[in-house]
This record gives sequence, C-alpha cells and structure tokens, in this order.
Amino acid sequence: MRLTSFTDYTLRSLIYLGMNRDRLATIQDIADLHKISKNHLTKVIHQLGASGLVETVRGRNGGLRLAREPEDINIGAVVRQSEPDFFIAECFDQSRHDCIFTGACALQHKLGEAMRAFLTVLDSVTLADVLPRPRSAMGQALHEQPVVLHRLLK
Repeated sequence: MRLTSFTDYTLRSLIYLGMNRDRLATIQDIADLHKISKNHLTKVIHQLGASGLVETVRGRNGGLRLAREPEDINIGAVVRQSEPDFFIAECFDQSRHDCIFTGACALQHKLGEAMRAFLTVLDSVTLADVLPRPRSAMGQALHEQPVVLHRLLK
C-alpha cells in the first residue's frame, strides 16, 4: 500500500501542528520544514480545515492550530478522508476490467484482506500516538536508554 503525497502531507501537517500546540503555525512554516510546495500544502490545509481537524486564525498574527486534541484525531479516519480511493490493484476499480483474471483470481481477495488489516491498524492509532516524544538535551528520547551496538577496542 502506498499513500498519496496528499495524505503524506496531511499527516505531516497534523504531526507538526500537534508538536507545536503552544503557538500558531503557518503553511509556510510547514512547507519550509518539509521542503514541499506551499501551493500543494494550501490544498491540504484547506481540506483539514473543512474536515474540522485544523482551525485557521485570520489576520496579521494568524495561523493554524489543531481544532481537536491529538487524542481525538484518528489516523485511520484521516487516511480514509485524504485518499481518493484504495485501488491497490486494477481489479479494485469497478470501472476498469482490463485484467483477464478479474473475478477468477484469489489475489484480489487477499489484497482486500491486506487493505482491511492496514486500515484496522491505522484505526487503532491517534495523532497523540505518533507525535515524537520530547527529547532531552543530549537528544535521547526521554525514558529510553541508549543501545550500544559495538564498542571500539583500543
């Protein structure tokens, strides 16, 4: 399964806004950080605003912020809302029947199972679950111990 860049940018924007709850962010902030088109990101933010996930504040000191708590934003729902379809193979698109195996191939059923499993996992995840954890001054995630893979011998 491959997500569209639109969904990728949607998730990145939500993560950025979730990490910066203490201030208003701008589309330019997110675009610059991820090195993506501001015009494309504007479309993403528009959809997030229309869906009630992002609140936009107009004016000179305006910007963006999450409209809901990160715990209340389901990643599975976000992905379903931002993906145009889930046609992971041609046989999933009812308007196309170019494959000679359509209707007789068991692969379509297995791919459908895989897609449902993929979405089931995402349905169990909230934005809060995927936000990066705070880092200490040394760059280690809090509550994690560094793993020593090997030691240099003198």
